[in-house]
Amino acid sequence: MRVLKNFILPLAVMVVAACSGSEKKPDVAEERSVESLYNDAAAALDAEEYVQATHLFEEVERQYPYSQWATQAELMAAFAYYKDVKYDQAILALHRFIELHPGNKDIDYAYYLQALCFYEQISDVARDQAMTKEALLSFETLIRRFPESKFARDATLKRDLTLDHLAGKEMEIGRYYLHQGQVNAAINRFRTVVKDYQTTMHVPEALHRLVEIYMTLGLKGEATRVAAVLGHNYPGSPWYEDSYKLLDPVQRQQLLDNRGFVDRTVDTLFKPD
Repeated sequence: MRVLKNFILPLAVMVVAACSGSEKKPDVAEERSVESLYNDAAAALDAEEYVQATHLFEEVERQYPYSQWATQAELMAAFAYYKDVKYDQAILALHRFIELHPGNKDIDYAYYLQALCFYEQISDVARDQAMTKEALLSFETLIRRFPESKFARDATLKRDLTLDHLAGKEMEIGRYYLHQGQVNAAINRFRTVVKDYQTTMHVPEALHRLVEIYMTLGLKGEATRVAAVLGHNYPGSPWYEDSYKLLDPVQRQQLLDNRGFVDRTVDTLFKPD
């Protein structure tokens, strides 16, 4: 298994040749050498026999709790749970590992694997986003604590995808409120996207929706201000083209004449002047 070969410490190769020839699965209750137990656990994992692998890794910890093998076996048991799509058990095992071994050299991998357990349970935007928020928190923790980790790059990519997912949820709710005529609730959702999810692909549409709402309410000054920010930050966006069409000639001229509008950024859009 590629992941196993890339991840396991030298412990994984500290195997006893005599163990490799036996095809019979060990009795986990039997007292055996730590090398034999760990060998068979690693072999079961490699063979995608995840239940057996988990039992054997846990048996390593039970029989040899103070050995270096036990610490590694804790992490590998969690990995076996993850591969078996038993995310709840994996998360509990990883939480325990992180609590007990905060200085372990593979602690960054434990955080990364924990984040993956949440990430792979993310549902579509029409459903509750509790797992999405947990994934975001876990990825951000890894990136903050271990910026030089070999897992940080992938964690950053998945964090951005997670943010985009959460922004998509806000947009979905905002559009629903807008269609239901609940204008203030819609405004709050679109503003949340603009303020809290600035790096996502949903910001241009959120700005356009605000222009649309402000024009409907007759708040032309606010509409012009938001349109200016949209045009300044996303000049080639079709959402800006749609917003520009909503403005009257006076507002369009304001965009050209009043450079103060152009100086505004998404960061300062909703701050008082």
